[in-house]
Amino acid sequence: MKSNYVQLTIDKVSAEQSEILIAQLSELGFDGFEESEDSLSAFIDEVAFNEDDVNKIFSMHQLTFSKSVLEQKNWNEEWEKNFEPVMVDDFALIRAAFHEPVKNVEHEIIITPKMSFGTGHHATTYLMIQQMRGLNFKNKSVFDFGTGTGILAILAEKLGALSITAVDNDEWSINNAEENIAENNCKNIQLQLCEAPVLVKQFDVVLANINKNVILQFISVLETGLAINGHLLVSGLLAQDENDILFAASGLGLKHIVTVSRDKWICIHFCN
Repeated sequence: MKSNYVQLTIDKVSAEQSEILIAQLSELGFDGFEESEDSLSAFIDEVAFNEDDVNKIFSMHQLTFSKSVLEQKNWNEEWEKNFEPVMVDDFALIRAAFHEPVKNVEHEIIITPKMSFGTGHHATTYLMIQQMRGLNFKNKSVFDFGTGTGILAILAEKLGALSITAVDNDEWSINNAEENIAENNCKNIQLQLCEAPVLVKQFDVVLANINKNVILQFISVLETGLAINGHLLVSGLLAQDENDILFAASGLGLKHIVTVSRDKWICIHFCN
């Protein structure tokens, strides 16, 4: 049986504060966020919620929050009610099954909008999708670290990937990704529930849309699992994280191809 979710609501928060809070709360296990003009709502499984850690972050920013507990059924109904399609240029459309199809887009991805992070609304998912457009996935092997809804793994298969290993440490995300993979008729994606990435072979493309601390912790593992002439895309990063990521990558011999940004979030493309 699934546990409830804790919702934190922060009022009178600036866009810049909101971006920083999302990054910091993500590192504590928060996996859903809703932003409005001057407020932010953050969501986490009740079992994973640690109020002392949260208080430290909000004390640092001199902000306060209100807390409520949501049943998962109520969360899903609310999410579906507010979920809007996302268009990434003319390349990819992310929509729910209850939305109408859109013409003149290369790839359409249908997801069940539940609690997993990564619907395409967040800037980092958007940036990852944009960068994937420039890579050759035809008959390639892909490792998706922190798959969330499975959206990047699904896109990789639609782009021609022969095999995709998609991992996450959250059971709910794996269950949601499984539903989305089936909805998109994908056959080449293997899902794994695990705490840390284990790359038992080398992959042509490695995707990691998580956060700075996790990327720094495992970047050497991801590099080791990268095939010759392979590509690594990392995101879940704020602009101020770039130097630390580039320093760690250079020590492993990874070549920096490009850094792209959106709303103060960045995605970095490396190759070996």
